[in-house]
Amino acid sequence: MGSFFILVLIIALSVALASPSIKGRIGEAKLSFLLNRLNQEEYHVVDDLLIPSKNGTTQIDHVVVSPYGIFVIETKNYKGWIFGDEKSKYWTQVIYKRKEKFYNPIHQNFGHIKALESALEGLYDGTFYSIVSFSSKATFKKVTVTSPDVDVINSLQVLQTIKGHNQRVLSNAKIKGILFKLKQLNQGDKESKKQHVNQIQTARHKEQASVSENSCPKCGNQLVKRTGKYGAFLGCSNYPKCRFVSKKAI
Repeated sequence: MGSFFILVLIIALSVALASPSIKGRIGEAKLSFLLNRLNQEEYHVVDDLLIPSKNGTTQIDHVVVSPYGIFVIETKNYKGWIFGDEKSKYWTQVIYKRKEKFYNPIHQNFGHIKALESALEGLYDGTFYSIVSFSSKATFKKVTVTSPDVDVINSLQVLQTIKGHNQRVLSNAKIKGILFKLKQLNQGDKESKKQHVNQIQTARHKEQASVSENSCPKCGNQLVKRTGKYGAFLGCSNYPKCRFVSKKAI
């Protein structure tokens, strides 16, 4: 009986660790540990920030406020080969022969930055540095990034990337004001996080329902099968006016 219980426990733990949400939390915790190695007198780390946005709320994995600017970090605890272009809606993860599409993390982080810009209007008009951090086990095969203030890197490169900016743009007084504002805005209580998750899930279910009916969730036109450099996918028949593509595997 004891051995059977241990086996069930191992299986349950394996299933839990395979969950995307659990993997994401593990990745965020690992990066938070690394970020706390920064000089805490200069670099102020805010983890798991939930602030208002034009679509309700937006959740930001990590924000680092420093004399050298503000760094906004999106964590992707993905391994394997990563393919993607800064302008594409979806990127591709390849592990052996299995391909998975995921939303462009640069676009995702851009949404976070726009929410921060709005929240900190009048307090900060400098550059928001966008960092997308992947697992150290990820390999970038074809990832194209041209924007000077965007970095797509492995987690072990994050500290070096942040420290690479050494021109002072914020006074200590400004930093205190920004941190106070973020603390005021942060809706990090359990109920707000639950509402945020429900908001994301509702939007995702609506999109999936439209795709299952072969209908574009953006404009209502028919979806058609297309082939790109990363394989087959579903795209809107109204392209290029509508650029919706489905990450659903074909």
